[in-house]
Amino acid sequence: MNSLRIASAGIALVLATVIAVQPARAQTYPSQTVRIIVPFAPGGLNDTTARLLQPHLEKALGQTVIVDNRPAASGIVGTDAVAKAAPDGHSLLVVASSHAVVPATNPKVPYNIEKDLAAIALVSKNPFFFVVNSKVPAQTLQEFVALAKQEPDKYNYSSPGAAGHNHLVTALFSRRAGITLQHVPFRGGAPAVQSLIAGDTHFAVISPLASLPHMKAGTVRVLAAGGLERDPQFPDIPTVAESGYPGFEAIQWVGILTTGGTPKPIVDRLNAEVNKAIRDPATVERFKQLGVTVAGGRADAFHKQITTEYRNWVEIAREANIKAE
Repeated sequence: MNSLRIASAGIALVLATVIAVQPARAQTYPSQTVRIIVPFAPGGLNDTTARLLQPHLEKALGQTVIVDNRPAASGIVGTDAVAKAAPDGHSLLVVASSHAVVPATNPKVPYNIEKDLAAIALVSKNPFFFVVNSKVPAQTLQEFVALAKQEPDKYNYSSPGAAGHNHLVTALFSRRAGITLQHVPFRGGAPAVQSLIAGDTHFAVISPLASLPHMKAGTVRVLAAGGLERDPQFPDIPTVAESGYPGFEAIQWVGILTTGGTPKPIVDRLNAEVNKAIRDPATVERFKQLGVTVAGGRADAFHKQITTEYRNWVEIAREANIKAE
């Protein structure tokens, strides 16, 4: 009995210490340099997002904020660094919607997407564009589907890599449309787009940022956008949903995370500051130039979105037999 009492007292002491430490961390936050890890190379939307937020957060938090690019293994290396950091809000992570895809196709990732990382805020979102090479004789998504059904072995599609977000979205649409397209994966978005422009591939699901210059040049044709509603920046482009596939949604997003277990007051403060930063008129305009729309919102809503998408992609990857190599 005495040993049980001692053990119970020990557990109670540990719990009390944990409970006491969390408010103390929140009251002194931030106490050191804040690092925004971008798990991709400089120049992309994740990197641009981090560098747009950096001066706002530095001013609001009263501490140095640095951007740290760690491009490797489809974002896994940088993500794992934040997942294993101290849960004190000094390590932030800029992720894209592929964050919910990678662990769905690669069960060997060294972190748990639902437990080891805490959502802060959804920053921006944009629809995927469904595009074809300009020489493909289709003006609408329905016409392309009809062509693919007439000649099932003729048409292919490019993507930035096997088992990536673009791959899964195209596989999902192909199943929904009842067509067969040959997948031609590349190492990165730029060569995938170049293949489409050259006519080596016929179809692709890509971002507005990657497609707009070529759409204006007349080398690619946008057939549809993946939002459930028409994007205000592209009101003339019909959605996939209104092109004959109700409820079909294909969007990209960028958001901010931190280490799982970070005290809620710190998460709440970061959420408030990120929401303020992305509503700055200059920041809104810069995102608009990139073809994306500012989002924002609560941390718990963003967490729910990530976990829902992850579980959906697990099912889709299993049904399509898509696995990371």
